[in-house]
Order: sequence, then structure tokens, then C-alpha cells
Amino acid sequence: MVSGERQAEFESIRDAVTAWASTRSDVAAVALVGSWASNVATMDSDVDVVVLTTDTGRYIEREDWVQAALGQTGAISRTMTWGPLTERRVLLASHLEVDFGFVDPSWTDVDPVDPGTASVVSGGCDAWYDPQELLATLIRSC
Repeated sequence: MVSGERQAEFESIRDAVTAWASTRSDVAAVALVGSWASNVATMDSDVDVVVLTTDTGRYIEREDWVQAALGQTGAISRTMTWGPLTERRVLLASHLEVDFGFVDPSWTDVDPVDPGTASVVSGGCDAWYDPQELLATLIRSC
């Protein structure tokens, strides 16, 4: 269970990321996955965000997007590659970690659904920004 303060922080992050995504022409969709999406988050849970973008390199090679995306400063503490997705972990002043996974929109292809993608989505997926319904189609297929 999370505190009211952590819940409010999560909601602030959700609102900031959603607003930011809507201003980015290269961002096709944004999803929340993991424990927060499946409603089992604890005080130790990080926030896992998948960003479908046609310009993954911009977010992997640079850090100037962090403040705009989160509405607050944060420090990149880790970069890891998981198949087609590259994760950039951002540590906030509150010690909450936000893991951004940047991946091409083809990650949502459903003919067939990639087994790794299906596993992530089946574990909980909430579409935060999905104007083309890429995530909605993927979620239905899983």
C-alpha cells in the first residue's frame, strides 16, 4: 500500500507525462505498466512508463527531456536495454524512481504479439496517452 503523499506524487507524474506526450510529435503513445498499473504498488515500487516514439535515440542519448516529461528535476541513474526497449531510470528528489522505457511504435504490433510484449502488457497496462489507439489494440490482443 502507498501513502496518500506517494499516491499524489504518482498522480502528478501521470498528469505531467500525459501533458508532455501530447506536445511531442514523435511520441505515438504512453503506457503505465507494472505494479502501479496492476494496482499492487507499494512504497518501494517504481513507476514504469513505456513511451512509444519514432525517435528513441533522442531520449537515450540526451537528458534534456526529463524535466519537461516529469514537471520536476530528476537524475538519470541507469540505462539498460531490454530487447527492443531501452530503459532510462530517473531518480526523483523524493527517492521515487520512474523508469521510462523508450521503444518504437512497432512494439504494439499484434500480428503476432511479441511474447515479451505480451508478458509486460498482461502484467498490467494502462494507456495514459493513446491517440491512435495503438495501446488499446495491443491490450485487447493480450
